Amino acid sequence: MTYKEDDYLSLSGIQHFEFCKRQWALIHIEQQWFENVRTLEGQYMHNKAHESTKSEKRGDLIITRGMAINSNKLGVTGICDVVEFHRLEEGIPIYGWEGLYSPLPVEYKRGEPKANDCDRLQLCAQAMCLEDMLLCHIEKGYLYYGETKRRTEVVFNDDLRQKVMVMFEEMHMMYKRRFTPKVKMTKSCNACSLKDVCLPKLNKSKSANTYIKMHIEGDEDEKIT
Repeated sequence: MTYKEDDYLSLSGIQHFEFCKRQWALIHIEQQWFENVRTLEGQYMHNKAHESTKSEKRGDLIITRGMAINSNKLGVTGICDVVEFHRLEEGIPIYGWEGLYSPLPVEYKRGEPKANDCDRLQLCAQAMCLEDMLLCHIEKGYLYYGETKRRTEVVFNDDLRQKVMVMFEEMHMMYKRRFTPKVKMTKSCNACSLKDVCLPKLNKSKSANTYIKMHIEGDEDEKIT
């Protein structure tokens, strides 16, 4: 299956979807967004990654910043913070440069490595887009975290790739239906910039239909007695 450009979703949304499907829907379907310290720090990291020249060459290494990517197989579009092209005999040709190169995506993140797959899924999705665009295979990439100031290697194995495809399929279905799901409140809700919009505590409440039905049935029981 392939998607038309008009149906493309934001690639970066996969990290929101992995963190919380309701958060993803509020941002990408309902267009709700509020900044907090974490989002501003993350934005600063991305701006730092993009602020230098678009491309530069350092010996056998080409560094490209802010590279636009897309995939009609996944139906997504986005931007890579950094793509490094390492010169290799088994690589691919790059327009305007001599030799063959192997691409390696690098994504910049605030904080430190996460226990969940949010960041790894986003990086893997970037690699899959690059593979579709450049007709190549990418085995790994790196996540650079501002807290540790170190790179974390991410291997794009079959399980991670399959999870990316399944999640984007679900995201497309939800977007087409314009469906915003309910969620159970967790500790993570306190750190979410959308907690005042999401109002997760209200999701514990019964629906209006259930409330009305309960009271009607309660009145009938009282009449019978």
